[in-house]
Amino acid sequence: MTKVFSSKDVVSGSADLCAGGTLAQSFDVIHPSQQRRLQLWAELGVLFVGMPLLMRIAVFDYRVPLFYALPPVFMGFIAFLYFDRTFSLKKELSRAVSGSTALSILGTFIIGSALVGSLVAVLMPDRLFALAAERPGLWLKIMSLYPFTSVLPQEFAYRVFFFHRYGALFQSRWTLIFANALAFGFAHILFRNWLAVGGTFVVGLLLAWRYERTRSFWSVYMEHVLWGWLVFTIGLGVFFFTGVKNPAW
Repeated sequence: MTKVFSSKDVVSGSADLCAGGTLAQSFDVIHPSQQRRLQLWAELGVLFVGMPLLMRIAVFDYRVPLFYALPPVFMGFIAFLYFDRTFSLKKELSRAVSGSTALSILGTFIIGSALVGSLVAVLMPDRLFALAAERPGLWLKIMSLYPFTSVLPQEFAYRVFFFHRYGALFQSRWTLIFANALAFGFAHILFRNWLAVGGTFVVGLLLAWRYERTRSFWSVYMEHVLWGWLVFTIGLGVFFFTGVKNPAW
């Protein structure tokens, strides 16, 4: 009979580095063999290095609107998690945002937005609030659709799935957080500018830290939405456009 552990059964180690919806797993899953580790690393490379490169080709070579490309990716990750017997989507979504976490998110955002806004005002004053002022209709569409068409697939892929599937590969919370942020930043190479990659790496560190600390999808979802809204409001949205027009807009 295979002995089963939950994340609470192990004081330290890779069992602590899982997603909020991860269920009790067998010892060989928590501590994968060398062969299994190689398989997971290869899979991680395909999904989090190969897929962004393919999406870049789809967007720029075949002119596929980004908001058309992301929902199928989202459905793929949801389907995998739904049929994975070591994961509970219900458990994942049941973890609400605590009051202290909400205050931390809002406090961090207020300080961060003031800093980012000041930098834009000094370094790129012509871009400050440009989209909202010049194209308010487009700005409102982005603000309305962004939480659902962009943040949902990104957070399920880069926080929930990543932590659930690959947490066992890492021996410390900080290496997991750094690797997650690195993958998150790399995903934004499709925008073809270093500000998008570097900025999302920094925000990725915050989101990965938040998720590792709270194991709450809703916490990182809320925080991601706030930072995304800031980007498109403060004038940095131009760095997160592919130039491929969405026919629906």
